[in-house]
Amino acid sequence: MLVSEALEARKSTRAFLSKAVEKEKIERILAAARHAPSGTNTQPWQVAVVTGETKERIGKLMESAFREGTKGKMDYQYYPIEWQEPYKGRRKACGLLMYKTLEITREDERRQREQWAANFRAFDAPVMLLFFMDPMMETGSYLDYGMFLQSVMLTAVEEGLATCSQAALGEYPEMIKKELGYPEDSKLICGMSLGYEDTGALVNSYRTVREEIGSFAQFFD
Repeated sequence: MLVSEALEARKSTRAFLSKAVEKEKIERILAAARHAPSGTNTQPWQVAVVTGETKERIGKLMESAFREGTKGKMDYQYYPIEWQEPYKGRRKACGLLMYKTLEITREDERRQREQWAANFRAFDAPVMLLFFMDPMMETGSYLDYGMFLQSVMLTAVEEGLATCSQAALGEYPEMIKKELGYPEDSKLICGMSLGYEDTGALVNSYRTVREEIGSFAQFFD
């Protein structure tokens, strides 16, 4: 598979088969992704591969906190505090496309809430990846981490697997660190669902639109 083909094939998958993911595949994905670049070769990534009863327990804890109204707080500010265009419009269009595909109306708050709650179960994927970083690392390491995450997702495509990178899985960091035994001051960057795509699920049938090159690139001779 060409890199360009993997880039186009990758998407945020939100429904998975119950089929277990072979440990060998996960190891191959991480072995490939470790070649991602990082400033002065710091390799700041620390990955928790969570499956089975541990995944179920963590998912239930986060989902319960969400349903009880306990607002999560990530270890860092992921999104803007005040949205502006064009990002505000893109964000809104992304959400509306999913709700339109699932026929969830703006007034149907119950179904909206149910769909959001699925985030904390990693959309019932058999594998939940959680990505940590030492607290001493700074902004540059977030850039490094992005390249590592992309490498994980592209290699997963090559392995016939689907993913969804999720900020939502980083919304209850204290809870996750306690359950997995990570230091309290470590940074939970985000999480990722990993598994075999349920190709018949309606939620997996839509694709978000990407901007044309002319809207973000300038060429200088």
